[in-house]
Amino acid sequence: MRAVAARTICPVREEPSSSMSLDDELLYGMCVEVLGEVPDREEGAVTPWLHIRTSYRYEGYCRKGDLLTDPSLVEAWEKSSRCVVMQSYADVLDQPKVQGVCMESVTRGGRLVVVGPVPEKEGWIQVGLADGRQGYTRETFLAPLYEIPFTEKEEVFRERLVELARSYLGTQYRWGGKSPLGIDCSGLTSMCYMLCGVSIYRNASIKEGFPIREIPFGEKKPGDLLYFPGHIAMYIGGDRYIHSTGRNGSDGVVINSLNPAHVDYREDLPGILEHTGSLFGPDGRD
Repeated sequence: MRAVAARTICPVREEPSSSMSLDDELLYGMCVEVLGEVPDREEGAVTPWLHIRTSYRYEGYCRKGDLLTDPSLVEAWEKSSRCVVMQSYADVLDQPKVQGVCMESVTRGGRLVVVGPVPEKEGWIQVGLADGRQGYTRETFLAPLYEIPFTEKEEVFRERLVELARSYLGTQYRWGGKSPLGIDCSGLTSMCYMLCGVSIYRNASIKEGFPIREIPFGEKKPGDLLYFPGHIAMYIGGDRYIHSTGRNGSDGVVINSLNPAHVDYREDLPGILEHTGSLFGPDGRD
């Protein structure tokens, strides 16, 4: 059975209980496999949970009401020409004008269906929602949805990863989050790669079966990943890295340096670096 995220953000928890901390998030329009239905573990609760598995092989539990499960609608959605929202936050309106009523709000990384341009309203595009409704949003808010790497050119790919990571600067830290409304360290890195058409492991480690492989620290280039105990960052060049951190004074996505001579040097991380990871081999992507 398949399902589609039908809320702006659908919390994914490690256990079927709202008292559990956030483990991951589904963004609007993301598709998942449903492994089963289970009751809420809190006494007196009546809303069931669905045990789900994401496209990047992450498992957890979502409230059933957050997901669209109608087989015909899910099938139509998965067969449709979908795009991805690149704006931090985009409204889908019932009319192609700013005075329109908001039908749904979608964060960066959420998916919509492209219906077509609106010739009489330049800059607007008609889009479809998972439940079959249609609305309008700004054309510049959308980009192609890549399910394979968007380019074979390594330097272009690396530059895009860094550009995407920088677009989250200032986003608050949210444990388990992966949107501009709140994001954690592995949410930041995995979303940047996902938006480029590559699924990496959702947590802060190198895992067999995913495309990131360990490389010597001295071979790192922009877009490569730095792994610390329970933490991950993206190297952006010039001895600097970008990451989402809950450390007091940072409180979200910031840039720090590995170089003690730099004002943005963070003294607690360089000494505990465990691994450096890359999508690319010595002569380009494997």
